[in-house]
Amino acid sequence: HEDRIRQRCPSCRFIHYDNPTPVVAAIVEHDGEIILVQNKGWPAHFFGLVSGFLEKNEEPAEAVLREVEEELGLKGELVSFVGIYSFAMMNQVILTWHVRASGDVVVGEELAAIKRVARHTLRPWSMGTGKAVADWLAGRTNT
Repeated sequence: HEDRIRQRCPSCRFIHYDNPTPVVAAIVEHDGEIILVQNKGWPAHFFGLVSGFLEKNEEPAEAVLREVEEELGLKGELVSFVGIYSFAMMNQVILTWHVRASGDVVVGEELAAIKRVARHTLRPWSMGTGKAVADWLAGRTNT
């Protein structure tokens, strides 16, 4: 009764649904700037939000703070939930928060580089977490 084509094992009748993978992302604010990250293997001009996979039995809000600590060595505080975004190209659903962080930045093993951006110069990008950045910027006040 489904309208979608799915892979099915004829022997055991297992159905591969290929559902999206849950990912958490953080708009990290640190010392009045936003920290963007470049994962190893990304093109030199690609920077994005701190992000990572939700682990089994982990609350999403806890996961986003864990990712901030793993990737930047910073302690984070949840400021607000930004939204949920589909990233079809990677078959992911991304839950995004604004996180205020403190401490000294220590670049984690997964990162090639970081870039600090003043809030007023931050511009969203066309894919992945860029929609979250656009929504966050649209909701910002001039305080």
